[in-house]
Amino acid sequence: MGLFDKLKNIVSKKENIKEEKEILETYEKGLEKTRSEFVSKLSLLGVKYTKVNEEYFEELENLLIMADIGINTVFTFLDRLKDRVKKENITDTKYLNEVIVDELFIIYVNNESLSDKIHMSSSGPTVILMVGVNGVGKTTTIAKLSHKYIEEGKKVMVIAGDTFRAGAVEQLEDWSKKTGALFFGRENIDPSGVIFEGLEQAKEENVDIVLIDTAGRLQNKVNLMKELEKMNKVIGRIIPDAPHETLLVIDATTGQNGILQATSFKEITNITGIVLTKLDGTAKGGIVLAIKESVGIPVKFIGLGEKMEDLQAFDIESYIYGLFKGMMD
Repeated sequence: MGLFDKLKNIVSKKENIKEEKEILETYEKGLEKTRSEFVSKLSLLGVKYTKVNEEYFEELENLLIMADIGINTVFTFLDRLKDRVKKENITDTKYLNEVIVDELFIIYVNNESLSDKIHMSSSGPTVILMVGVNGVGKTTTIAKLSHKYIEEGKKVMVIAGDTFRAGAVEQLEDWSKKTGALFFGRENIDPSGVIFEGLEQAKEENVDIVLIDTAGRLQNKVNLMKELEKMNKVIGRIIPDAPHETLLVIDATTGQNGILQATSFKEITNITGIVLTKLDGTAKGGIVLAIKESVGIPVKFIGLGEKMEDLQAFDIESYIYGLFKGMMD
């Protein structure tokens, strides 16, 4: 049984479990723009070409690049695909569509043990540091994560580490009130000092999860690196082994610019996971694969809508289903 058939079986089982079915539906709806753009054209390619030939591969290459999978990823993928076509003597373009799903899945997983799960602390608060440039949806992501964990029965605190940007602390405090999270923040003072006091309070109040906002300035990487280094030292002093996660928030609609941001942030601090926001607002959902291939960091959450519940823990099977639903029925 190929990966395509295994995926179909996994999806079939998920469709019979209420919570899993709801997640699949969120992915299906959220990836509608990419699916209608990418999969419909892929299906048309199978109609246009009855045999697999060089012209087919050229059109497929353009299709994949348009889906923002990324040029390097596309070349790697096409090499693997051509190799399989030759080895298995594949001539039928309809069957090749199943092989394409197989290979895209393999490219993401790539025999690695990169976890898409959040590393939770076994004792004391789990500290999650949130980084990313301004305007990518970092504040609303923090709010959605607060909502998610509070719904799961966790006690959550939000610390405002973006202390110098006008209105940033106030905005985060407003979101904390809406979600029911504890809040700690002060304006126009050293962010590491705010984080120090906030974490002390989090320990006193037996908080389960602490979400820390940070400044989103990439213009001067040296300053930002020093600031993040200082924050990490302060966090580790109060809570050993923390931060347990450093999540980079990227706006999916910015396409390849998002990959450049991931590369830049990876150079200045230890990123453990990616949060891709606004994936429902783009036809370039292939960026999930491009980011993983380009920077080797797993996607941990994806934003598939504006509602609080639309921030989903990333699941590769549901993602592949959302992209290729028409082909997997």
